[in-house]
Order: sequence, then structure tokens, then C-alpha cells
Amino acid sequence: MTSDTDHLSPPGDDDRRPIATEFRFSHVTTGRYLPTPGKAPGWPFAEIGHWKMDAKGTAEDWIRELIDWRREHLIRIGYDDANYRRSELQWAQRNFVHAQMMVEDRYFYDPLKGEYTVDRYLDDLEARFGGIDSVLIWYIYPNIGVDDRNQTDLAHDLPGGLAGLKGAIDAFHRRGVRVFLPTKPWDNGTRSQAQRDWHAIADVIRQVGADGINGDTYNGVPRAFFDACEAVGCPIVLQPESTISSEEQLIWNVQSWGKKVPDAVIPSVAKWKWLEPRHMINVENRWGRDRSNDLQYIHFNGIGYNAWENIWGIWNQLTPRDAETLRRIATLQRAFAPFMVSMDWRPYAPTLQAGVFASRFPLEGRVLWTLVNRHEYAIDGEQMALPHVEGRRYYDLWNGTELRPRIIAGQALIELGLESRGYGAVLALDAGQSSDGLAAHLERAASFAKTPLQSLSAQWRAIPQALVEIAATAPQAVAPAGMVTVPAAEFDFVVGGIEIEGQTWAGVDVQYPWEDSARRGHRRRLVLQGFHIDRHPVTHAEFKRFVDASGYAPRDAHNFLRDWVDGAPRPGWEHKPVTWVGLEDARAYAAWAGKRLPREWEWQYAAQGQDGRLYPWGNAWDATAVPAPDLGRTMRAPADVGTHPRGASPFGVEDMVGHVWQWTDEYRDEHTRAAILRGGSSYLPQTSHWYFPQAYRLDQHGKYLLMAPCKDRSAGIGFRCVVDAR
Repeated sequence: MTSDTDHLSPPGDDDRRPIATEFRFSHVTTGRYLPTPGKAPGWPFAEIGHWKMDAKGTAEDWIRELIDWRREHLIRIGYDDANYRRSELQWAQRNFVHAQMMVEDRYFYDPLKGEYTVDRYLDDLEARFGGIDSVLIWYIYPNIGVDDRNQTDLAHDLPGGLAGLKGAIDAFHRRGVRVFLPTKPWDNGTRSQAQRDWHAIADVIRQVGADGINGDTYNGVPRAFFDACEAVGCPIVLQPESTISSEEQLIWNVQSWGKKVPDAVIPSVAKWKWLEPRHMINVENRWGRDRSNDLQYIHFNGIGYNAWENIWGIWNQLTPRDAETLRRIATLQRAFAPFMVSMDWRPYAPTLQAGVFASRFPLEGRVLWTLVNRHEYAIDGEQMALPHVEGRRYYDLWNGTELRPRIIAGQALIELGLESRGYGAVLALDAGQSSDGLAAHLERAASFAKTPLQSLSAQWRAIPQALVEIAATAPQAVAPAGMVTVPAAEFDFVVGGIEIEGQTWAGVDVQYPWEDSARRGHRRRLVLQGFHIDRHPVTHAEFKRFVDASGYAPRDAHNFLRDWVDGAPRPGWEHKPVTWVGLEDARAYAAWAGKRLPREWEWQYAAQGQDGRLYPWGNAWDATAVPAPDLGRTMRAPADVGTHPRGASPFGVEDMVGHVWQWTDEYRDEHTRAAILRGGSSYLPQTSHWYFPQAYRLDQHGKYLLMAPCKDRSAGIGFRCVVDAR
């Protein structure tokens, strides 16, 4: 049995001999698969001879025993469905399309105007796949750990603080979209919150009016979060990121994510949906390029999808075919939402053709069936034989027509055309029955059907990125005071991104001007012109001279020079590198000084020379060449510049590694801005591998997502400047 899925194995096999229930379901309490009838636990879903599987021959026995299993398990956990009956939480049962959204997404926040653009974000999703029912506003990972701000601090550092976040949430609510906020148990290496996680997030929820909590890495969000929000008058929906690990948690986690959908010949059944048909699952396949299997799974099970595309700043957009498929499924689910939570839902309803599978959703005498074609080819003809009574009418909800089935011996033979890997849906109404919105849905479905899904592109492509240009300075023949000359040369620029996730797929990291897509590893022989570079990072004293001389005051001043007191550096900090300056602030200083920020390859050449060394001083790590690591939860002040001369580069440039991160280039694509940080810092938050990783080696760089100066500024990031040489 596997332990990282939440699906019930499908019935199937041509061997129809009964197998004892205690054998068949013996592993259910420890795993999240039910073994297939006719098979031992753990058999693969796709193997030689899968064409011999016959769901029809075993489905009735399988469902009957599954009903017994459900009854027993609900008794074992002392099941109480009160939270599924609560009116404040029932919106989760209609939460069919969910999206995790990075706050750095440029469709959500416009950094030039300095304002949230929720309508732009939602308009784009509606145009591409029909919109969303809920959103998870994500503001923590992957930047957390670049300094000691904790997960709650990062909520307060959003543009406008919690009031700004509330405004954005209000804008989502005006469009009928519910909002989740994240919590994560692994953030124990940054500044202490002085509150338990559940009280901290409940306080934020209360102030901003969010509707739910997403539990990052949780296998079921603990009851403490539910109770803490109840205590402050904010009933919320809990949504664990990982699938529930204990049936009892189903009582207060009224929805969850689903992962790793088996691509089986026979579609699987969602376990938690089976235990509690009102439990909403949003299937998540963040790195999927082809999501057709996921979409068939949600259509078959009557559950939802996590249309997650901006993954830590890596854009993984739904293809046109998948996007349109999701639109059609969600349109059907929203129009017939009460059917999707039918307590009498029955998967593997009888069908007539091999490879076509149906689920039956009865509701108050009416019945809706969803169908999927698991074949790579289209299947036409009669698909189902349904019990018929006089006056019963049938509707093709997928294609938007009323059906006229053949009636033979009390059965209605339903004829449908199913595209390859296609979909269907049928509604049966007895004489005098109606279904709200049926006419409107049929009209819309008929419009959809004019464009076959298979005619749409399923090709995935990485989104292009562009390097932000940096204007040259007035060239100078001699290095200005405090700068070091780096001569012109040919340079082998070899560097790789250290993003925690994304493997080596296209779209990860950045796209240099000579590359056709973003990727993790980069190599290029460059011809570099000579330049002068600051020997040390810019200090507090130098930045103070700039502020005094220029009167510089950023439009977004939150966190600007946060560690200054009464408009000046703290006593004794004059020679420490200035931090709490955003990329915009650093550029303003450089322009005032007649300088510019370094290109990343200039920074690396100045640190590395031409022999490809791993560190400025050589190939072996030297702890005396850098400040001592800072392992505490609260960051200490950076060391003074120039106090570790053993760390100098071949050109005599100091404090390049292990002191403070340093701003270099910015990259933009349609959805995300990111800056390349070089050198790493002395701060090493403990307890989790999810914190922003360090890049001490000169063949590594950090990618730091940008939203707005208030959030981008950090206690761990400084900068140095360059001047072009004559």
C-alpha cells in the first residue's frame, strides 16, 4: 500500500471470485488506497493485460462492501457531520475551482501604481478557464528565511499592511471569491511569534476577514486552528495542503487538497469524498504539463481542482485544452452543485462500452451522471442503459441538447459522442420535475460544444523572461575612491539557481539574454568590458550621506531603513553594510553617486577572477574569511565591512560572500518579477529546509521574488555599485 495518496483503487479484473472483505480492506486504516477487488493490495494500476480488467463484473460487490467499510469507519471515528451542516461553512461544498496565488504575481499587484489589482487577476482567470471560487493568497515561501521575519510578520509587511490585505480580500469577496490564508508548522527558525500558530493566524483572519486557512505541509489541519478562529468569532474552512492522514480529521477539515491522481485505465475514487460526500477536494498537480488525467478524475468524482499556475514565481500555465476543459467541467459543477454533494453518489454506474466510466449523482428523484472516456480515441453510440418511466426526459449536459433515447424493455438507451479522453454528462428528470438554470446551462454547453476539446492546443511552453536593462555610467579611467578596477576580459560565466523546488524543468530560475527559456543551469563565455566596483558593500554612513544630500524619500516607505533610529544609523553601525533598502532604493543611491548596480556576471567575475574558483579566496571553505554564522531566531547586526580581509577576491574586492546578500539584476516575465541575489549572508535560520537557501559558492545564485519595496526590503540584503571604466 502507498501512503501518499487519497484514492480508492478501482474495481477491475476478469476474475470475479469473491475475496474476503477483511483481506480486501485490511489496509485502509493505515494507507489511503483501497485494494482493487480481485487483486492483492498494492497491485499497479497499469500493467500487462490491463485490457482484461472488467469493472462491470466486480463493481456491484465492490460498492456494496465499500458501503459497509464506510459505515464502520464513521463509527470508529465517532463521526459528527455538524460542520458540514453549518451554513457558514457550506460554501466549501461549492468550492470547485481553487487557485494558490503568489502575492508577487503582477496581475494581483501593480508595483508601478502601488495598488492591488484583484479585478485584473480575476478577469484573466475568467477569460482563460472560467474563473475561480476561492483563492489562497500566498505571501511567505520561498522568500521566508532571507531574514528573521516570521510568517505573521510577512502578512503585516504586505502593501498597506493588514489593512491593505483586507482591502484585497474585500475585492475578492465582491467578485464572489472566498479567500484562504496560509499557516506552516515548520517556521520555527525565524523570530518567535510569542503566540501559538493557531492564535497568530486567527488574529490575522479576524482583522482581514479571510474565509479559510490552508495548512502548508499538514496532513489534516489540527483542531486547534478551527477552535482558535471560533473563539474570535470567525468560523473558517480548514484546507490541509497534504491529504488527510486520519479519518477523524474529516470532522473539522471540511475540505482538502488531493494529490498524485493515478493515471489508471479505470479511474479511481476519492477516498474522503466517499467517506463524506460533502467533503470538497481540490486536486493539486502543480508541476503537471498535461492535466487531462486530473480533470477526468474530478469530473468522475464530482470534486474540484486547484488551478495553480504561478508556482513560487515559476509560471506553469494550463494549456488551452486543459483550460477549456476546466471551464466546461466547472460550469457544469456550478450549475448543478447540489448534485455534486449527493449523499447517494455512486461511482462506476453501469455503462455499455469498455473504457467509458460513469458516476451517478441522485438528488430528490432527479439523477445526474458524469462520464469519462479513458481511451485515446473517440467513442460514439449508445453509452448507458437507464431505467425508464413514462414522461422521463433526458438531457445531454455536456453538449447542451435534449436527448431522444431508444426505449426498449423499460430502458432508455442513451446515445452520446465522447471525444478521445473526453467527457459527458446526462440529466434525467421525471414528468413535472425541473432543475434550476437548466435552460441557461444547455445554451452555454451548446456554445462550448461547437469547439471540440481535441481541436485546442495541448502544447506547453515556458513563459519568456526579460532582463531589465541597466544604463551605463559615465566612464572613468581611474577607480573612484573606495572602488577597485576589474579589467576587461573573456570570462566563463557558470552559475546555477538554488531554488528548492522545480527540479530541472524548463521555466525554473531565470532566462539570460542568450537563452531561449529560463532554466536552472547556465554557462556562457562572455566578453566583459572593464569596470570599477566598490571594494565593500555600501555602508550606513555612505547611505546617510545620500539621504541627507538628496532628500530621498521612497513613495513606499514601510521598512525603509527600518533599523535606523531618529533618521540615522544606530551608534556604532556606521561601517556596517546598509540593509532594509529595496532594489529601487539601491538604484536611487547608485544614480545619485554616478554609479549603477552590477550585472550579475560582473559581480561574479569581480569575486571569482578567471580560474573558476568556488569562493573568492579559493576552492576550500575558510570560516575565517567570512563573518561567523548567525543561527539564532533573531538576527544579529551584520559585521563591519572590511573586517574579513582573508575573504578578498583575486582583484581585492572584499565581503563578497557570507556577509549580506547583494542586489544585482532583475528579471521579469508577464506574471513575476525577481531579483538575482549574490553572495549569501551570515544568517542561517534553523529547523527547516524550506527557508531561503544560501548561495555561498560563486557558481550559485539566489532568486528573490519581488512584490513591492515594503515587502522586498530585508535585514539580510545590501548592495554594492559599479562604474564603467574607460
